[in-house]
Amino acid sequence: MDRGNKAPNLYGNKKSRIYMDLKGIIRENALPYLPAKSLFRCAGVCRGWRFQISTAFFAHNQSNSFRGISGFFFQSLAGMPAFMSLDPRAYGVPDPSLTFLPEPVDVRTSCNGLLCCQGRTPYRPYYICNPANKQSKELPKPDGDHGPDPAVVLVFEPSIMNFTANYKLVCPFPSELGEYKFEVYSSDRGSWRTSGEIRFDDNEKLLPKTGVHVNGIVYWLSTRGVTSFDLNSELCRLSLPIWRT
Repeated sequence: MDRGNKAPNLYGNKKSRIYMDLKGIIRENALPYLPAKSLFRCAGVCRGWRFQISTAFFAHNQSNSFRGISGFFFQSLAGMPAFMSLDPRAYGVPDPSLTFLPEPVDVRTSCNGLLCCQGRTPYRPYYICNPANKQSKELPKPDGDHGPDPAVVLVFEPSIMNFTANYKLVCPFPSELGEYKFEVYSSDRGSWRTSGEIRFDDNEKLLPKTGVHVNGIVYWLSTRGVTSFDLNSELCRLSLPIWRT
């Protein structure tokens, strides 16, 4: 045997291939399903993981893959936003008080990881922010007067086709004549638009902080039952409560 030619280390090469395959499997099939706090720790594993986790495509993929509830934002007794994690070891946000926003805010509504907050200055602007990466956007001033405690609802549905993370904001508000109008902000247009739908009922009042979005329809509790607004048809309906005897 020629001592100058070493036999190939088949065992070592096999281990290396297994390691590379396993690393690729974890990177492609496990990382997108982790919550944000765990991903921040994984970013320190190697340069390749850090680069992948920081890309916009990975963030889009992760928002579609991880659908667990990590915790709840609420307004603390001190008046500042706060975050309650369901598992502090796995879930968390870097700035629970949202001090990265330009001013102190009140949390108005949330949807699939995005928050809608409202500033406390006289202008009272709306801010849409992602508390996981501290990105935010100030919205233009609405045309209507939403009042000091708006019944605004954020609509955001992550999907494979929604790569630009489009969202909508819907807010009913009473006009000078007493009827309710609906104003809709669309991120793809970047502006507010008042719907042609008007809700006439002098005895009905929509209740703030009760709005929810389900399958393209926004619902609010009201003093007369449940009021709904269809985002596609922009039609409003009132469902009276069913009393059980």
